[in-house]
Amino acid sequence: MEEQESPKTPVAIAQLVWFFGIASTIKLLLIPSYHSTDLEVHRHWLAITHSLPLSQWYSDETSEWTLDYPPFFAYLERFLSAFAHLIDPQIVHLHDGLNYKANSAIYFQRISVIVSDLFLLYGVYRSTQTLASFKRNLIWVLVIWSPGLIIVDHLHFQYNGFLFGWLLLSISFLAQGRDVMGGFLFAVLLCFKHLFAVAAPVYFVYLLRHYCWGGVVRGFTRLSVMGAVVVAVFAAAYGPFVYHGQIPQVIRRMFPFGRGLCHAYWAPNFWVFYIMLDKGIAFFLRKFGFNVLAPAASFTGGLVGDASPFVILPQITPMATFIMVLLALSPCLFKTWRDPRPRLIARSIAYAFTCGFLFGWHVHEKASLHFVIPLAIVAVESLEDAKHYFLLSIVSCYSLFPLLHEAQEYPIKVLLLLLHSILMWFCFSAQFTKNVSMKAGLQADKKAAQFGLKGSSRCAAEKGGFVLDWVAKSYLFGVLIVEIWGHFLHPYLLGDKFPFVPLMLISIYCALGILHSWIWQLKRIMILA
Repeated sequence: MEEQESPKTPVAIAQLVWFFGIASTIKLLLIPSYHSTDLEVHRHWLAITHSLPLSQWYSDETSEWTLDYPPFFAYLERFLSAFAHLIDPQIVHLHDGLNYKANSAIYFQRISVIVSDLFLLYGVYRSTQTLASFKRNLIWVLVIWSPGLIIVDHLHFQYNGFLFGWLLLSISFLAQGRDVMGGFLFAVLLCFKHLFAVAAPVYFVYLLRHYCWGGVVRGFTRLSVMGAVVVAVFAAAYGPFVYHGQIPQVIRRMFPFGRGLCHAYWAPNFWVFYIMLDKGIAFFLRKFGFNVLAPAASFTGGLVGDASPFVILPQITPMATFIMVLLALSPCLFKTWRDPRPRLIARSIAYAFTCGFLFGWHVHEKASLHFVIPLAIVAVESLEDAKHYFLLSIVSCYSLFPLLHEAQEYPIKVLLLLLHSILMWFCFSAQFTKNVSMKAGLQADKKAAQFGLKGSSRCAAEKGGFVLDWVAKSYLFGVLIVEIWGHFLHPYLLGDKFPFVPLMLISIYCALGILHSWIWQLKRIMILA
């Protein structure tokens, strides 16, 4: 048995603080780096919530960056705006502060994200309480030092680490059998960011079966308790807006279905193949003389907006994507109903987010973190899980590269991915090679004893461990080829011609990897007993 050390010991806490300190130091060094328009989006939200009464938060149109997150996030912005006003009142000025890029604003917002990562720290800490020290430390590395989170939150700019902290806390309580607390925390998370709702069917089925099922009286009582908890959370979030008659406007802001099927940069999901098929069929039909019009605009346009209509294939509606997500999720829901075990809940939630990413409406590439982060918890459970996570995390991180499109950030994102890949390789190898070698050696000795053979028979043990198969190696080599072509060869050979091709190749190639991950996750969930 592997020695298990309580995470409450001073040594374990010191290790966790060290992990977080190293990550925070890197994030502080990245403050002057590139940031996207999301920095201005959140600065404007600070101004909205600070300058306007609550009844006008979701109707203000001073800027194009209107508030479109659920109320708890708006309350968070209001809380942060009080400190921003003390540092620099211009940060929260609604009209004069538009596109305000002073160092005071940049540093305040950057540091606010770093501080909010304390929720992520506590979430991953609580999720690893029952694990042995090496596995616990490995998960801390995978989550706290996640290059994808650093790219999205601390370069591009968002607050995903804060939100994933709530998700991991919810999963940790469910894994301990504390279903009411787990459901409560997930309800809170939904009131911070509604895009996490794709996992709601898994939560509903699991809590209904695991917590509420078992007798009419007991079931009704527990269902009432869980329902009251969820209603209380949503009442706290949306109640003030119900009072002011703002709910229809809040819903319109939160669900802007007019934005189209795809984001400006195609997220690497199923719809990439659908789009390419439509474009390919239209291209060949035009070559053969058919009168097929080209789309009026490109799916790879730079602005977020309504995507181009399909030329040949049927148009995709939000309802169609909703049905596809539910169909993809249904095997997991049936499995959860038949076997609602706490130890499988993290896998099921991660699978739900994978389904939403692959088949959802207007998916952002950043949403791949929704399943990569919770899968880190199960990556240490088996050699197969570790190999899958190693490949998936690299694909997810690489798919985020287009977010940082300026030349000075190129070495940063490459270095982040390379260092994380090397670190994962050594950590997984250290964890699994020894275990596999011991098992292989014992089996070889047992077989040798059966045949009366003597001498060392553990040479087979050397063949085990953390070794990727040729398919995985070939795929990772393909990532290198795609990057070399897109960043170096395409500009050199073609110049400004076909500027969409490098992005398209990244989307298509990463979509293959994530599609494989989706199939692998489903098979894994269905076979685990």
